[in-house]
Amino acid sequence: MTTLEIPVRPHTTTGVTPTLGRKAFVEQVMGMPVSVHIRATEPTRVDIAAAAAAVFAHLRKVDEVLSTWRTDSHLLRLQHGTATTDELHPWLADVTLLCLEAEDRTDGLFSAWRARPAGRTVFDPTGLVKGWAVAAASAHLETVPEIAWSINAGGDIAVGTGRGMHDVAPVWRVGIEDPRVRGQIADVVTLTRGGMATSGAAIRGAHVLDPRTGSAVDRPGSVTVVGPDLLWADVWATAAWVDPDAAQALMAARDPEHHLIRL
Repeated sequence: MTTLEIPVRPHTTTGVTPTLGRKAFVEQVMGMPVSVHIRATEPTRVDIAAAAAAVFAHLRKVDEVLSTWRTDSHLLRLQHGTATTDELHPWLADVTLLCLEAEDRTDGLFSAWRARPAGRTVFDPTGLVKGWAVAAASAHLETVPEIAWSINAGGDIAVGTGRGMHDVAPVWRVGIEDPRVRGQIADVVTLTRGGMATSGAAIRGAHVLDPRTGSAVDRPGSVTVVGPDLLWADVWATAAWVDPDAAQALMAARDPEHHLIRL
């Protein structure tokens, strides 16, 4: 999914609309482009640049610990038996517990465990890590005064505000690309705080497996989940791509603050 982040006039309860400038920071992290967009009266402030740098540093550390591609990551060293538990970052345990919770919450539509052809079960938390990592990295922006921010991590979006911006939070309009027509926007979501994630096969092919069958999910369309937190929006988007009807029913019962967009 590609998105367009278009800030519009901020909400205000005082009747005074501040003039907000914009600054963007972009780096290639975790194998994807990640952008941090800032809205502030003085977007070139040093503390803003430092917070954006901290976001990217956090994501690089996540890649070091949890990458399924880097042979030196803590995750792969654990799987290959080349690291002791004393050498491993605590994030491994945190993510494992979150993956178990996600599997339980989605009734198995999301699973971080998959069987290889030889029968060995492999732990692959990729479907949760990106949303979890961006949500955690955004804490570096939440403490910065008088900013609104948006993080775009390969099409998954988290938005929020720093200190003192709750009454004047800008609305971000996020375009969802049509999965059948590249480059065309099919729907637009407005956000002031929260996250959204999209799952489908149009860009990366049939990379999502149905945990119930082990088969790749390959069909037209896409699903987008919008909610208060990118971590769970990301999990539910994966579950909804596996089975949209079942995931929608489960969300309504267990996470009603999330909603599903099908294209």
